[in-house]
Amino acid sequence: MFWDQERLKKLIIERLSDFQIILVSNREPYMHVYRGGEVETIMPASGMAIALDSLMQTAGGTWVAAGSGEADREAVSSGDALLVPPQDPRYKLRRLWLTRQEEIDYYYGFANSALWPLCHVAYTRPRFDSGQWETYKSVNRKFAEVILSEVNDPRRTIIFIQDYHFALLPRMLKEDCPDLVVSQFWHIPWPNYEIFRICPWGAEILEGLLGNDLLGFHLQYHCNNFFDTVDRTLESRVDLERFSVFRQERETWVRPFPISIDFDRFEAWAKAPQTELRLQDLRHRLNLGGLKVGLGVDRLDYTKGIPERLEAVDIFFRKYPQYRERFTFIQLGPLSRLHIQSYKELNALVDSWEEEINSQYAQGRWKPVLVFKGHYSQEEVVAFYRLADVIVVNSLHDGMNLVAKEYVASRWDLNGALLLSPFTGAARELTGAYTVNPYNPEEIADTIFQALEDPVELKAARLAAMRARVQEHNIFHWSAQFLLALTQLPVTNLQT
Repeated sequence: MFWDQERLKKLIIERLSDFQIILVSNREPYMHVYRGGEVETIMPASGMAIALDSLMQTAGGTWVAAGSGEADREAVSSGDALLVPPQDPRYKLRRLWLTRQEEIDYYYGFANSALWPLCHVAYTRPRFDSGQWETYKSVNRKFAEVILSEVNDPRRTIIFIQDYHFALLPRMLKEDCPDLVVSQFWHIPWPNYEIFRICPWGAEILEGLLGNDLLGFHLQYHCNNFFDTVDRTLESRVDLERFSVFRQERETWVRPFPISIDFDRFEAWAKAPQTELRLQDLRHRLNLGGLKVGLGVDRLDYTKGIPERLEAVDIFFRKYPQYRERFTFIQLGPLSRLHIQSYKELNALVDSWEEEINSQYAQGRWKPVLVFKGHYSQEEVVAFYRLADVIVVNSLHDGMNLVAKEYVASRWDLNGALLLSPFTGAARELTGAYTVNPYNPEEIADTIFQALEDPVELKAARLAAMRARVQEHNIFHWSAQFLLALTQLPVTNLQT
């Protein structure tokens, strides 16, 4: 029996109806912008935000996040809050405001110049700055204060924290309000001890995370790395039979919960008449009539393997000239974190590859590579999924990668091929994908050729198997497993 919204809602009513749920993330699920002089609500194209929005629409409660839209302040009511989604309100979005300097030091600084490269092991050196660390701590404290102001009854409140932006937040909440049930999902990999130990404030980060009653990662491998890191850093007891850590008479459960997507939502978008119209418009506007199409969908991030992917496209056209003027590769995704030098360099490198490939192979109106760096709604991205005969997900390291699952869910026609790096969490589940080493562009090029040449029936069978997996292990299944683990915690307020 599949988990769906109704079955998850029934679980929440039966087990957690007396509890207030407060979800916390840096990124908000809805933001407000000015368009044509009016305030408009948009949903950023974020796999994590889409997935968690499905959970919160089912569970209700409050989502606390930093306001980032230019019109966000105008859209909130008293208390810096509003009900979302706008067309059918299901839960409260509580915004808090960061100063420009806080955003630079906490988000672009410690979170994404230190923790992100530290955990992803993509050969980009982490930058540890004591001033940015202090701001990271103060922003975690700011979130703690806002969260606590939203709590009605500490004994009947579950805090669900998202990601690496809040490593210190669980401990802060527990110290201020011990009766809270505090949980966290770490959406990126956890490195091994030898890598993590270079962080000057590693012990404090571990102490913060052990403020959780339940801590989740994508994979058991990441859990094992965390256990080893704690065991070799702090005076604690790691119990591998209970999959937990005991520290100062407190227990933290550590469990794997591979995150997923709202399969039905993506399939419905993919089948919608407006998607078919977008598909036809893309083929006409981009001069793709009669061509095979390859696709990459990523934020411009050095962990995603985008330069290696474009190098593979260059090799593809050199090795397989029969596909010149028959195949176009589209790289889709917004610019990201350009305040950080490594991201500026990545952006320039992508531009260089696009220019090099097009100058070498373009003929008439045909371009071998198209790079689009704008922001797209999730529905617009689904049209690109429908367009792509081949999608390349060659991340150098990824906790999960929901793009791979979104593509699979969108291909209800069983027409397409997924090339997937084994260094993604998704590769553990999507075994029907074509496996590619992201550090080997020639292998990627050869596999693009194989995927284009393979029989339609073989590719359909691969997609059908992967679709069945994602449909069963969807976001509601993920949410249910996490919530069921919460109900089994050995803490008094969930046993009464």
